[in-house]
Order: sequence, then structure tokens, then C-alpha cells
Amino acid sequence: MIRPILIHPDPRLKKMCDPVTDITPEIRDLARDMLETMYDAPGVGLAGPQVGAMLRILTMDCSKDAETEPQPMVLLNPKITWASEDLSTYEEGCLSIPEQYAEVERPARVRARWLDLDGTEREQEFDGLWATCLQHEIDHLDGKLFIDYLGPLKRQMITRKMQKLKRERARDGA
Repeated sequence: MIRPILIHPDPRLKKMCDPVTDITPEIRDLARDMLETMYDAPGVGLAGPQVGAMLRILTMDCSKDAETEPQPMVLLNPKITWASEDLSTYEEGCLSIPEQYAEVERPARVRARWLDLDGTEREQEFDGLWATCLQHEIDHLDGKLFIDYLGPLKRQMITRKMQKLKRERARDGA
């Protein structure tokens, strides 16, 4: 089921999420819905709070080109355990901040630990777009948006655009 994506400035997007304590059928349904919503948007990552689920769950799949097999990932309670000193800059966007992009500098490589949907602890190193996406989505779980890395003027401008978009959508009944 495709879920509605919250648009900034929704207060839920600025809240710290609770850990997933049990892998229930509801958590599996949420993960499936999040993957479906992410692919439909289309996006490469989606965090629980973006669909109103205030839990430490994220989905991602950065295999973007048509020749590459999809590589959907569901990460429960993800935690970065190491980050490289070398940095990379990506032009980031966000499904909760549609059609707004800005360059954000982050560690180029990270290692993370998480639980999969079977309750197995996993650990993996990520680089490139995968590393950027993972850090972006974990930020969501901590109540942080990519625009928080920008200067106050640019952040205010984007926030005003999102407020206007929300008013227009409410007026149009979307």
C-alpha cells in the first residue's frame, strides 16, 4: 500500500524516532509499504517518520539504472559505527521536500549496523550514493532534514516554498 509522504514543515519530521523493539507483522507491513511508497515516489530512500511512523526504520535502494537489479534494503534501528574522514558532496533532495535540491557534504564512506526483518544483526560498509542515502535517512530518524545543513536564508526560502505547496495541496484537496 502506498502511504502519503509528510511534507516539511510537519512537526513529526523534526522528532527523534523510537527504536523498533519487536519485529511484528505490522513492522513487516510497514516495511513493504515503505518500499512500495519509495519506488512509487520515485526515490532512493525513505524513513519511517516520512510516512508518519515514528520508528527507527528506513528503506533504500540506490541501484538506479535500468540494467541494475533492484536491491531493496530495510534497516531497523540503523546506527553508523564508522565514518571516513574523506568527504563527498552530493546534490540531495528529499521526498518530504519535493523539487528542492542542495549540495550537502558528508563522509564519503560509512559502516553501519542494523537489524533486518528476520531479526539478524547486519553490518556493512557503504560508499557513493549508498553512503549519502543512508546518512540522509538516519538523519530523518533523528529529526534532522538535509536543509538543516544549509545556511539560514536558503533553509527559510525552502521552508516557505514547502508551506506554500502544502497550502496549495490542501486547497486542491490533494
